[in-house]
Amino acid sequence: MTIERVGIVGAGQMGNGIAHVFALAEYDVLMTDISEDALNAAVALIDRNLDRQVTRDLISADAKAAAMARIDTTVTLTELGQTDLIIEAATERETIKTAIFEDLVPHLKPNTILTSNTSSISITRLASRTDRPEKFMGFHFMNPVPIMQLVELIRGIATDEETFKACHGVVERLGKTSATAEDFPAFIVNRILMPMINEAIYTLYEGVGSVQSIDTSLKLGANHPMGPLELADFIGLDTCLAIMNVLHDGLADTKYRPCPLLTKYVEAGWLGRKSKRGFYDYRGETPVPTR
Repeated sequence: MTIERVGIVGAGQMGNGIAHVFALAEYDVLMTDISEDALNAAVALIDRNLDRQVTRDLISADAKAAAMARIDTTVTLTELGQTDLIIEAATERETIKTAIFEDLVPHLKPNTILTSNTSSISITRLASRTDRPEKFMGFHFMNPVPIMQLVELIRGIATDEETFKACHGVVERLGKTSATAEDFPAFIVNRILMPMINEAIYTLYEGVGSVQSIDTSLKLGANHPMGPLELADFIGLDTCLAIMNVLHDGLADTKYRPCPLLTKYVEAGWLGRKSKRGFYDYRGETPVPTR
């Protein structure tokens, strides 16, 4: 399969990062979102992030200009139908993802590969809602995409070898490293990472330590670059809760029960950095713990 034109669904934190690395790897990119403002903001952010790479001598000014020229946007989802590879990077809600794939299917080329950037949802189940489960797989990038080197490749039960090899080849062209995961809830990274974050929230909930002490303990005691509560805010507490619910429902084990405090923060709309409040308050010059 020859992949040269890539469609990206979603212009948020993950979508714009994916567009960034694909354009830099000389793929033509068509990014879609329901909001023109979101698309404009995403393109502006990609431009700033590429500028940062130029300043650090990671790429040339010519490479930046060429990458920006390869990115097109549209608010019409069906225009992605003529691309060779589609990466869905919408919100981590299965109903939204399946609706996107159902809308796309009638407009796809016969050989278009469908993928999802989901961090936890069953690839087999998503693929079953399309006309091409053999050309469907999980393509899970890590956040922030331009910096993180790992991409999880997840085959559904019907994914064929040709599709897997094509996606593996894309990862290599991007200059990243792939890890193959089986299609079990949350795959590898989040199967390990999210319970740790959830346990850190339980530690806060039970009064074992404060936000500051928990994050400091893991940074200095386990050499983590970021504390678990700071990391939860960076990921988005709504995403953390969604993944824990997938683990809890999919594996039917009480050890994956989301911490009530995590649920409370999400219900309050305190979702972390993107809402300016989570386990830290980001509305001032310096983040301040909220508990």
